[in-house]
Amino acid sequence: MSQPFSGRRAAAALVTAALLLPLTACGGNDGSKKDAGSEKSGSDAPKADLTVLAASSLTDVFKKAGAVYEKEHPGTKVNFSFAGSQELAAQVKEGAPADAVVTADTKTMDGMKVDVGTPTVIAKNRLVIATGEGNPKKIDNLEDLTDSKLKVVLAASEVPVGRYGKQVLDAQKLKVKPVSQEPNVRAVLSKVELGEADAGLVYKTDAATAPKKVDAVDIPDAQNAVASYPAAMLKASQHQAAAAAFVKWLSTPEAQKLLQQAGFQKP
Repeated sequence: MSQPFSGRRAAAALVTAALLLPLTACGGNDGSKKDAGSEKSGSDAPKADLTVLAASSLTDVFKKAGAVYEKEHPGTKVNFSFAGSQELAAQVKEGAPADAVVTADTKTMDGMKVDVGTPTVIAKNRLVIATGEGNPKKIDNLEDLTDSKLKVVLAASEVPVGRYGKQVLDAQKLKVKPVSQEPNVRAVLSKVELGEADAGLVYKTDAATAPKKVDAVDIPDAQNAVASYPAAMLKASQHQAAAAAFVKWLSTPEAQKLLQQAGFQKP
């Protein structure tokens, strides 16, 4: 009787081993895939579908940066929502589903301190005077903007670029009466591009996106303002680790190279 029982026990052991083998193999494959993915991307950042709220002036460079990040981090998707920094802050406070935010000034970011992690400045920028192609009105400096015959467009004062613009004009004791005040820097640039305005104060990087439609008149550093771009993870993010990884990546040499190629200055 002992012999049949031993046979049955041995058979059961073989069946159990056979069942466990595929599971062990699957576990090994998953681990290999994960390691391979991390090695390929050069990061252990978890995969996620991220939504990043970003200042309008980052539109072009962030589209390029997002594509690079996705290539380096297979399985991660980065979706951007661009708007004026004040609009981004309003969205965050209203609880809009997002994972990270990048503004064009530290003041706006500071106003969201209860909603964000520790911010990191990833780039800086300066203002220029945007004019029509060829600068038909022969605008050479800030003082020229006070000419009542010129149609000058500025951003609204609650917008970072509008605040910077007011700062530089006030410092020179110049009074400019804009024909309109726009909600973000791209709207100012658009007015000049379309010929609806003779000039406008925009970031240097924005003027660089339309070299065939506008000219950029430099403003001396002594009269200019420096715009800082802080980035931070949102505390309400459903993908905090992945969001933090993206924010951290923005300070890497590769991301910084993209920003500087677009005309942004080092942080």
